[in-house]
Amino acid sequence: MAGFDEMLGDNGDVRHPYRVYNSWFTDQELDHLLKKQKEAETFFRRSGITFAVYGEKEASERLIPFDILPRIISSGEWRRLAEGIEQRVVAINAFLADIYHRQEIVRAGRVPESLIRNNSAFLPWMVGFTPPKNVYTHIIGVDIVRTSENEFFVLEDNARTPSGVSYMLENRETMMQMFPTLFAVNRVRPVENYPVLLRQSLAATAPPGCDGEPTIAILTPGIHNSAYFEHSFLADQMGAELVEGTDLRVVDGRVAMRTTRGYKPIDVIYRRVDDEFLDPLTFRPESYLGVPGIMDVYRAGNITIANAPGTGIADDKAIYSYIPDIVEFYTGRKSILQNVPTRRCSEADDCKYVLEHLDELVVKEVHGSGGYGMLVGPTSSKAEREIFAEKIKANPGNYIAQPTLSLSTVPIVTEGGLAPRHVDLRPYVLVSDGVRIVPGGLTRVALKQGSLVVNSSQGGGTKDTWVLED
Repeated sequence: MAGFDEMLGDNGDVRHPYRVYNSWFTDQELDHLLKKQKEAETFFRRSGITFAVYGEKEASERLIPFDILPRIISSGEWRRLAEGIEQRVVAINAFLADIYHRQEIVRAGRVPESLIRNNSAFLPWMVGFTPPKNVYTHIIGVDIVRTSENEFFVLEDNARTPSGVSYMLENRETMMQMFPTLFAVNRVRPVENYPVLLRQSLAATAPPGCDGEPTIAILTPGIHNSAYFEHSFLADQMGAELVEGTDLRVVDGRVAMRTTRGYKPIDVIYRRVDDEFLDPLTFRPESYLGVPGIMDVYRAGNITIANAPGTGIADDKAIYSYIPDIVEFYTGRKSILQNVPTRRCSEADDCKYVLEHLDELVVKEVHGSGGYGMLVGPTSSKAEREIFAEKIKANPGNYIAQPTLSLSTVPIVTEGGLAPRHVDLRPYVLVSDGVRIVPGGLTRVALKQGSLVVNSSQGGGTKDTWVLED
């Protein structure tokens, strides 16, 4: 499926953001670029940059594929994206504060009460509680696509535990090692200060009783988690502690970590553990990943948990379909960045349409992620569509559907030369005493010809993302 080519115009002319880069690129031999591609793979392998694939007996650890051709975004394009992203994340944080308190948006009839009340990601335990500094979503990843009409749309909001930022940082480091002179010539904005910004942002949301520099820790499920590399990488880059649930306990009303000198209190936990595993005394009693009693400490205001428990409802794809209303309700302005048009199977007319047009649509589970639990209609078989139709009929509220978008393309290096591949973009946003958006983000690329699925678990790779200075 053809899409908007971000590097080349319809007549083959190089688009403005790529012109300086292209003047260098045209002097390069394909063999040299392929050699550089191999060097990048070697660098990633030595760095241990892998991800785990669950449910497979073989090759459970895979190398993240990386393409050395950057994805380049002009300063003007980025300004509009950043303005829309900031508006969106401010509205999402306001929405979360509202639904756990007065639920004004429900009272106003802008979001159905049943969508909140019956949502498994809604955490009744958080009702009436205000987290430190009233920040719910400390780190957000906003998935953005560009269509054949050269328009940007938000595909998904990742407000729970967005992953992938370590790949953004390692992609940049790899490119700077291999092509150092290109960054000054192209005037590329930096992303490598993200760990510093993350630490500053988390520190700014420390609980009120924190004196001096707060102690920050990353809570990981452990080495078998698919994103463990990222957890350890960020802890190292931030100068934060990397802890597992077994390293922590509640001491004198504080969450404390085990050290060689006894237990040391923690002020901020950047958790990479899902809500239901955080506290076996409050949620799943069989969990060994969390800390018994941490929610009582949280409720007492003696620790910050980032992101706050209960933020997963903002990840829900049914809630996503209401985000334009949510943005307008809390900001008083129309949404700058639009959603992909979405049909809710919970609504009879929409469900009927979806069932009649399964071969044209992308159907997703409202709680699905990683490219799993979805049907890409145009590439599916009749048998797959029939199976999915039965799933929708059995539980229509569990699905939404969207048109099959013609995502924009960026060239990749192949043995046969350059080839266009579809991409999306995940910028990372930090929220504390302000909103900080890293200029760029993680570009994910569908390396399989014709594929629209960019997730690494489904055969996708990554690129370095360059945002240019004015």
